[in-house]
Amino acid sequence: MQNWKKAIIFGSVGAGAVLFFTGRRSIGTALAAGGLAVLASEYPERFEAIWENAPEYLQRGTQIFSTLQKIGERFAETAEERGAEAWSEIREYGR
Repeated sequence: MQNWKKAIIFGSVGAGAVLFFTGRRSIGTALAAGGLAVLASEYPERFEAIWENAPEYLQRGTQIFSTLQKIGERFAETAEERGAEAWSEIREYGR
């Protein structure tokens, strides 16, 4: 891949990400999509393979997020229990 194409891809995807996360979502999405379109034009067979496997990727992503959510809930429950225990110990100490 030529250097000018690399610069366009990295620049547009990077600028798009920055704009997206700073609140200018529409322009950020458009810039990132443009960069990805240039990348797809360079490697169409790889993007076709990704597109064909997209349902599997989405399923795996959903499983990962579900697992992370369960872990987060367990941490919250444990923190709540420990906080309640600490509060009861503090109240007993004051008596």
